[in-house]
Amino acid sequence: MQSKTKLYLTILLPIQIIIIKILSFFPEFIDRFYSNGIFVFTSKALRYAFGWIPFSFGDIGYSILIILFIRFLFKKVFRKNIQWKSVLLDIGATISIIYACFHILWGMNYYRLPMHEILDIDDQYTEHELEFVSKKLIEQANTIHARLESNDSLPVKIPYSKEEIFDKTIPAYQQINHVFPSITYYPKSIKKSILSLPLTYMGFSGYLNPITNEAQINGLIVNYKAPTTSCHEEAHQLGFAKENEANFIAALTTMNYEDLYFKYSGTTFALKFCLNDLYLRDEQKALCLIEKLRPGIRKNYKEVNDFWLSYQNPLEPIFKSTYDSYLKANNQPKGIETYSYVVALLVNYYKDKL
Repeated sequence: MQSKTKLYLTILLPIQIIIIKILSFFPEFIDRFYSNGIFVFTSKALRYAFGWIPFSFGDIGYSILIILFIRFLFKKVFRKNIQWKSVLLDIGATISIIYACFHILWGMNYYRLPMHEILDIDDQYTEHELEFVSKKLIEQANTIHARLESNDSLPVKIPYSKEEIFDKTIPAYQQINHVFPSITYYPKSIKKSILSLPLTYMGFSGYLNPITNEAQINGLIVNYKAPTTSCHEEAHQLGFAKENEANFIAALTTMNYEDLYFKYSGTTFALKFCLNDLYLRDEQKALCLIEKLRPGIRKNYKEVNDFWLSYQNPLEPIFKSTYDSYLKANNQPKGIETYSYVVALLVNYYKDKL
């Protein structure tokens, strides 16, 4: 890449940032013309392009980029006579290209209309409403657990492989057409990440590659969590960038699907958010409700906690802090704490439906 081109690209970076900032003030425009317009076609094209490949093309791309970055450091930075102008232009031009690709191919979805406005529901709720929905979810979770496992003390074991779970997410998304008529999850582009072990040590169940629109699932996670994790990453693929909204869609999709294992995964997933929030408001009420859960459900929760505890390491908080900063930079000012907004969506959507 010639120096002039690098200079132009570097100058273009702050211009891009200003344009994105201005556009962020017009969520209706972004929702209509980008999320429900341009993005529908570009995302589908990317899933057609990469979805058929049996391995994660995006993971390989990331691996190559890491190698090139290390090569760049040794070739241009870790040397006695550093040519700072050349180094800064290389960095500026690269960031400019990545920034443009990220926002054009996916990132603008961070600035679309919030989910509660799309669904025309409230974004505030009372403790009474939270307690009511939590009780209903407990009843539903206990009923489904009893149908799947006669022994109330045993956890539910989902008998499907990760690939079978991926296949089942397609009809699962068809079941929420009454809520999101414009959503159709096809073609499929969801795969087990070839970087599953590093992902586990970093504390992540999956992620979306915004450049290839491939949903990457941590192949090591407990199967009980795989349905909601898969539907969560697919929600990102469909243009719901915010974590809380992807969690809501994951719950909605799995809870509405006819497969009992999906229903169980989704119901207990939604319930955990509600119980955690109730615990922060009234610890005693939350503990009383938890006691009403069949022991096997609590063992499923413990199974997931034990899995993540077994991979805890000193670097995990650093990765979580980095991700928190990423969320704050992308229209989620409370960072990881914005996950709690999913409770508002769950309570206000289900308070009249359970």
